[in-house]
Amino acid sequence: MTITPVKELVTRAKSEITSLSTEEAERRAAAGEIMLVDIRDPRELDREGRIPGAFRAPRGMLEFWIDPQSPYYKEALTTDKTLVLFCAGAQRSSLAVKALQDMGVERVAEMEGGFGAWKKEGRAVEPG
Repeated sequence: MTITPVKELVTRAKSEITSLSTEEAERRAAAGEIMLVDIRDPRELDREGRIPGAFRAPRGMLEFWIDPQSPYYKEALTTDKTLVLFCAGAQRSSLAVKALQDMGVERVAEMEGGFGAWKKEGRAVEPG
């Protein structure tokens, strides 16, 4: 059995999606233009903290939460704002953005560098 390495999947996804810098994401979130969506595991949130105001949607439930036909649908994700997904380092988020695009979600992007870059740059973080 031949498995495509995850690194290759991430590279392919990044070539097909939109990425925003942390600076642009912060500015556009403050202006109300985007919804930041944190797809990290709850344990990561507790350990590392979170971005104030970001919507939390665990990666494993994201497609179910965004699908209006799903019993797990979350109306908060149906918005006119662009959904900007992030994880710890912008790998899971790139795959998640690609999956949502494949589902037909048009206004979706990822945040370059993920939460790790956001925190390293000294942007606002609240305890987990």
